[in-house]
Parts: sequence; C-alpha cells; structure tokens
Amino acid sequence: MALKRVVLTGLGTINPLGHDVASTWAALMAGKSGAGPITLFDATLFRSHFACEVKDFDPNVWFDFKEQRKLDRFTMLAYVAALEAYKDAALQAEQDPTRVGVIIGSGMGGVSTFEQQVTEHEQQGDGVPHYSPFLIPRIITDIAAGYIAIHLGLKGPNFCTTAACASSAIAFMSAMNHIRLGKADAVLVGGSEAEICPISIGGFNALRALSTRNDEPMTASRPFSASRDGFVVGEGAACVMLEEYEHAVERGAHIYAELVGYGSTADAFHLTAPDPEGEGAARVMLDAVKDAAIRADEVDYINTHGTSTPIGDLAEAKAIVKAFGEHAYEMNLSSTKSMTGHLLGASGAMEALITTLALYHQVVPPTTNHAEGDEDPNIDPRLNFTFNTPQQRELRYAISNAFGFGGHNAALLFKRYNNE
Repeated sequence: MALKRVVLTGLGTINPLGHDVASTWAALMAGKSGAGPITLFDATLFRSHFACEVKDFDPNVWFDFKEQRKLDRFTMLAYVAALEAYKDAALQAEQDPTRVGVIIGSGMGGVSTFEQQVTEHEQQGDGVPHYSPFLIPRIITDIAAGYIAIHLGLKGPNFCTTAACASSAIAFMSAMNHIRLGKADAVLVGGSEAEICPISIGGFNALRALSTRNDEPMTASRPFSASRDGFVVGEGAACVMLEEYEHAVERGAHIYAELVGYGSTADAFHLTAPDPEGEGAARVMLDAVKDAAIRADEVDYINTHGTSTPIGDLAEAKAIVKAFGEHAYEMNLSSTKSMTGHLLGASGAMEALITTLALYHQVVPPTTNHAEGDEDPNIDPRLNFTFNTPQQRELRYAISNAFGFGGHNAALLFKRYNNE
C-alpha cells in the first residue's frame, strides 16, 4: 500500500530557554544558556550544583490546587507544551476526535514524586504507610499522554514510549506510522521530563555523567569541545502536531515541515556507553535516509545528540563520517543541548522541534560554549559544528539524532516544506 505523507502543523514547548516556541527560538538564535544553580532543591552536597531548569513556571497559571495534587511536574510541563501545539495546529471543531492521537515519550516520568513519597514515608518513622492516593498516577510515564487526551478530548491512539534519551524520538516514529498507515489523521506527539531532584542528580553524578563546572554553569555544556566533561541535565517538554498531508491541505493548515523518514537501531554494546566507533549511530542515520528514499548527500543539517560527554560526542562524530563519507564535511552540525541542556526523554522531541524550526527559517542554530583552541584532536577537524554563531543556508533535509542508555539509537529525517 502507498504510505501517506506526514507533515507538522503545530508546535509547542516549555523548556529552560522559554515558555513557548517564539521565545525559545529567539534564545537559540541569541546563543543563550538555560543553565544555572539548581533551585528546586539544595544541591550543594552533590558533585554538580547546577542544571537547566524551566524558570518561573507557576502551576497556578494552568492548574487549580486540586488538579496540582494529582500531577507530577513532568505531566504539567507536557500539558503546557501540548496545549500550545494543539492551538497552533487549529484543528477544526468538526474533526473526528477518534482520529486524533496523543503519544508522549518520557524516560523517567514522575521520579521526583516517587522520591518525595518514599522520603516522606521514611520520615514518619512509625512504619505505617503514608502514601498519597495520587502516587501511582503521578509517577507512571504514560499518564501525560492520558491527561492530555482527557483534557483535549482526543480519542485516537494513546500511549507512552520509553527508550531512555531516545524516548520521544521513538514517539515520533510511532505517531508517523499511525498516520502513514491511515490509522489516524493526526497525532499530538512529544516528550516531557522533570527529573531535577536529588535521586536523579545523585544517580547521574554516581555515573560520572554530569559536568561538574560549578563555577561556570552557563558554559558547562561544551559539545564536541576538548574540555567537555559531561552533560548538563535539563527539564522541559516539547510537542508537535503530526498530520496526514492531504488532511492538512484540505483544511488549509499551516505546514512547518514534512517528516519523511526515520531509523531505529541498537548498539548491543553496553548499558550506558555508546559503541565507541558509532556503528549503530551510523546505521540509524542511513536507515532514516533509506526510509525517506533520498540520497545521503541531500542531507544538509544534523541536529546531533551531542550531549557534551567525552565518549558520546566522539562516537557520534565518527558515526557521521562513517555514514556520510565526504559529504559529512559539507553539512552543518550542531548540538542545541549546549543551550537547553539535556532533557533526557524529552530531548528527542525538543530537538525535532528545533530541527523543524531550522528548516522553516533556513537557519542552523549554533553549538555554543566553544572556545578557540579547544578543538578535540580526536574529532575530525573538517566537520562543521556551527560553533557559537547561527548560520543561514539553504536547508532541504535535516536529521535529528537521539541516543539512549541501553544502546537505543533513533534518527528522524525532516524535509523543508515548500508547497510541493
């Protein structure tokens, strides 16, 4: 059967750089950092004292007191991003709700609620269980998709995808396939994470995964630079409306870009480290190119996974050269985690949204925090990481990479939309 085309007709986000799409894009173009000292708890006893928090988020603006008792922060952020994307897409009132789905990826779900509830139980000291009746719905990763569907009345496919830091990229694949196969007209898809809490920061510190540049948090995330020492954890949510092309055109929807291919592979190598030669990462990008039925040399930009870890960045750089050969040196590459931080399970959706905006505006966002002389001698110097300054150029096709603990690799391939 002929697969249906999939386009993006609505965008929404709340993240360390902004509470909506417009402010986020402006911050990216200005090279702003979302990092700063952790305010959500006292982190002074940890090796890392900073993160990329969503700033000035007031749940009272969105939820009454009773509703807040039911929701973890990750669900709240997911709803805020989803609502912006849903309004932006402007589906007509007559749209059949059974044909619109919601798929939200998350790696950790309500981890802060889980920690809080266990801590409070232990502090009671009487051995009697003191758990909230909302504990389970607050912590399960699928609750964000369910909550959004309930409040927007969307009755199509509804679930969560979990694949560590590739979680929400996998959500895009699932949504794309539902639309391609005619099982939905549209899917509100995205990711959300709100894991800045002691158990999360402590766990990543124990893995030696986080940067410890406590004296300079704003420039701590340094993807592909020699002085990189780990990622900066971030929180936030991003959602888009994926829609069947003919359906979107018929209703006169505004189209930002087209999602034309994806790849999904496994390293089968290590629990937390990538294959150092980037074999699985190279395959996943080529799988996306094959799925889109284009040539590898038609890809102009890659929004890299680029977490600022010593091993991960080197492996991805090798994978890009392995996959694209000489064309790798003609592409622009960038890691926007240098500004947003690493949103973990939400990063795939966040960077899919940024990649879409890059195609839409024909501008490559930068990889910030790189200093002259800080080039990594192990990374091919011919690769263009778009350091520090955005670059305007013609962009036809762009890939967004997302890799996760467990060896999960995902790549989404987007096409500029020009009314073809």
